[in-house]
Amino acid sequence: MTTVEQPAERVDYGGYYGPLSQWYDMVYIGRGKDFTSEAKDVAAIIRARRPDATSLLDVGCGTGEHLLRWRTMFALVEGVDISPDMRAVAQAKVPDVRIHLGDMRDFDLGRTFDGICSLFSTIGYMTSTAELDAAIANLARHLTPGGVLVAEPWWFPEQFLDGYIGHDVVVREGATVARVVRTTMVDGTAHLEAHYAAADADGIRSFVHVQRFTLFEYTDYRDAFVRAGCDVEYLRDPGANMTSTGRGLFVGVKRG
Repeated sequence: MTTVEQPAERVDYGGYYGPLSQWYDMVYIGRGKDFTSEAKDVAAIIRARRPDATSLLDVGCGTGEHLLRWRTMFALVEGVDISPDMRAVAQAKVPDVRIHLGDMRDFDLGRTFDGICSLFSTIGYMTSTAELDAAIANLARHLTPGGVLVAEPWWFPEQFLDGYIGHDVVVREGATVARVVRTTMVDGTAHLEAHYAAADADGIRSFVHVQRFTLFEYTDYRDAFVRAGCDVEYLRDPGANMTSTGRGLFVGVKRG
């Protein structure tokens, strides 16, 4: 008997498309990500600095799991994501919430919000300090005066573990996903190469997702907030429920 190995489908960044968008929620929830507790923590961080906050924008909203919670905590919530496939999953989940396609560096919604958040280290995808400045400045432009910007960074250079290998196996009724990831330094950039094997009633498929993060210094993030007109603080331990990464949060309050 001859076995023919099928090549894995490759999904490079910004590649939150196709198969990854379909399996994303199962993988992250199965790994223990607590979207409800995280949403509560971020809402508390915003209202500690802006008690009257009634509107929230989630930039890099992905499949909308946080939006699903925030829509019960704020009078108005909206989302932005660069991936049409992730946006489609989110929009089906929260059909009453406006979710825009856009790049965090230059989207323009024509309105401002009391709170803006960007989690999942989305700002770490910026490839230079100029892009980081552009992204933070654009987010700040969408804040009301006194509005609060909450952003999760990628690892600082001194925290990065070159050659780190991780793995997960998530089982749900009728489906199983296995994930193996290796993180390496390539030309000063962190490359995360994750290989997935996913099986359900429709069969088995495999795909590879490659992400590239810039190892910005603490000062790079801080200075981007300052240049965008925000007073900024870094919360190393942002809340008992923000346990998914350990990377902390930058919190900026727009001056004026």
